[in-house]
This record gives sequence, structure tokens and C-alpha cells, in this order.
Amino acid sequence: MSTAIRLPAVAGQFYPADSRKLRAEVEAFARPTESAVPGKIRALGCVAPHAGYVYSGEVAGAVYGRIELPARYILLCPNHTGHGEPLAIMSTGAWRTPLGDAAVDDELASMLKARFSLLAEDDAAHRFEHALEVQLPFLQVLHPQFSFVPIAVGTGHYEVLSALGVAIATTVREAGGEVVVIASSDMNHYESDSVTRVKDRRAIDQILALDARGLYDVVRTRNISMCGYGPTVAMLTATLKLGAKKAELIRYATSGDVSGDRDRVVGYAGIAVS
Repeated sequence: MSTAIRLPAVAGQFYPADSRKLRAEVEAFARPTESAVPGKIRALGCVAPHAGYVYSGEVAGAVYGRIELPARYILLCPNHTGHGEPLAIMSTGAWRTPLGDAAVDDELASMLKARFSLLAEDDAAHRFEHALEVQLPFLQVLHPQFSFVPIAVGTGHYEVLSALGVAIATTVREAGGEVVVIASSDMNHYESDSVTRVKDRRAIDQILALDARGLYDVVRTRNISMCGYGPTVAMLTATLKLGAKKAELIRYATSGDVSGDRDRVVGYAGIAVS
């Protein structure tokens, strides 16, 4: 097995590079609020944002603090950089953050590659991609002993996204035990707060309806700049095949809630699918 380490690309930018500060931030973000419903959700999948923690950390933390966290994950993110293959997987090694190394689940990755030939072994797509990296500290703090499969999604073809979701579901079922499928995504980008909230609600409603095709169509026809709609379509397809019955919006916010700038915001939604 390869011992290659994927080094952090955005430590000190999107989240603290100091391990103590990072741990304290994650713990604060994931701490239940007074209004939180008691008990954890046994999720099959979730949507979590990936902006700098100052903007989206509370939304991401609310999701990770609300769901039961098993030892294995398939983590899907968009490809913001444009580097590498359209469907890029890493099957071996580990990813480093200031909190230590998170192991790639080589067994789960190998099973998934055997099921879905369009997945290409490729670290170039992941080298500078932040959307997956920023999820790892939450898992490292809240469930230190875990492994994951990283997949960067750079295609917008519905049939491919749906087929990926079916392959994920088959792999999870064959693997046995609990595996959570995480879709890393922010919502609408760089429009006014009022416009963004309307657009985001349209997309969120499709996710809450567990309608992968509906999400795909509304994002594309309504010009909703949800960067991780592809990962979310695949996640919804997979979790439906695994028996998902409902989705719950855990928290929603925009960057304007932090910055005060309501003219150009990014939306963030945290959603659990169970």
C-alpha cells in the first residue's frame, strides 16, 4: 500500500493552521445549540459547505454535530481548480491536516473503482482542491479513527452522476457496516442576499424531497450557482438506493450573516439524509 501523503492546501487560509486553534474552532462549531433537537440522526448521507470556517463553519459544524459519525465515509466534492480527471479518486495513502493524517479507505476505494470504470486514479484533481480538505478536521475531532474515499467530481452529465450514485450504493451495501456519503457543496454564489435565499430555497426543496433529477434540473434551469450540485446528485441517488426516507435541513446561512455585506453573498446549507 502506498504511503503517499496529500499535504494540506488551505490550512491557514480556510481554517487555522495551528492544531489547538483548529480543534477549538471545530468543537465550538459542532457544539449543540439550545434549540437543537435531542438525539443524533443516523444519516446515510449529508450536504456540508466548504467555505472558510469564518463563513460556513457554523453550518458545517451543525451537520457534523447532529449526525451519528461512523468510521467510514465516501466524500464527494466539486473540482474548483479544473485540474485532473473528470471523476478523480485517490485509493491509497492519507491526507494531512494540522490535526494529523486521515487515512484513505483503500478497500472501499478499490471496490468502488471496480464497480464504476469512469473513476480515474488521479491526485492532480485533489492537490489544490479545498472542498474536501475542509471537511476532514470535523471528522478528525469528532471521530478520530475514520477512513474515507476522496472523489472530485468535475462532470455535469446527469447520467454519469446518477450512475456514480448507483455504484456508490452498491459498494456501500457490499462493504457492510455504516458508511456516510458526504456531498461537499456551497449554494448560490455572488448575488444579493435576497436573491440567493430564493434560489437556494429552490435547490434545498429538491434535496429535501430526495429528488436528484429535480435538483439537477432546477440548478441548471434557474441559474443557481451551487458548485457541488454534481456531488449532491450522486449522494442523493446513492442514499435513495440505500433506503433513504427523508432529508432534514439542519442549518442555513449566507456569508452576509457574518460579513454584513448583503450585496454579494454565498449561501451555505447543512442537510442530513436518513
